[in-house]
Amino acid sequence: FIYYGIQLDRLVLQVSSPSFLKSPLPYHPQLRAQAWRYFSYIFMHTGIEHLSLNMAMQLLVGVPLEMVHGALRIGLVYVCGALAGSLAVSVTDMTAPVVGSSGGVYALVSAHLANVVMNWSGMKCQFKMFRMAMALVCMSVEFGRAVWLRFYPPAFPPCPNPSFVAHLGGVAVGLTLGVVVLQNYEQRLQEQSLFWIFFCVYTLFVLCAVFWNIFAYSLLDVRIPPAP
Repeated sequence: FIYYGIQLDRLVLQVSSPSFLKSPLPYHPQLRAQAWRYFSYIFMHTGIEHLSLNMAMQLLVGVPLEMVHGALRIGLVYVCGALAGSLAVSVTDMTAPVVGSSGGVYALVSAHLANVVMNWSGMKCQFKMFRMAMALVCMSVEFGRAVWLRFYPPAFPPCPNPSFVAHLGGVAVGLTLGVVVLQNYEQRLQEQSLFWIFFCVYTLFVLCAVFWNIFAYSLLDVRIPPAP
């Protein structure tokens, strides 16, 4: 982030720079054959405001979750959310690029909040109401910022600003696969039938999205903006 801040000569709303997308990291529909972009987009953010909100949620929710559930389970939910985010953009917002770690972050936060609600009476965590409220506020502010930015006049027309659909992809993963992964942390994942059901559904979604990216753009004659 600091590197691109210096290179673009701005920290706030870096996305307003015409050179913002000229990087090997963001997902861009014209460059969707470069498979690493479906993951690497999480390392780019639209500005310090975007990065700060995602970091706040990761520190508020992600770190405590990792201390309880371990890096492997949390990493699984995070990576699945990040991949689902970029694939969801490629399927539903086909002309838009995407940047930011919101897909992975929203998967973790939504899974955690769902588990808190389902196990509210049995949880003895202090300040659980405060932590839940703060997470919801951060999620709402960040999603509102992303929706506003998507429809704001772009700095690199005809390509629109980055999509907000990755947030929704992350939430979908968090409320399905994430809930199962975090709910029974004393039981091995391979022993949970519900985990395998959601994992198979997730794998099917990924395969369908891959075929969609290969064939749908030409079949639907989508006008993709030129590569940056």
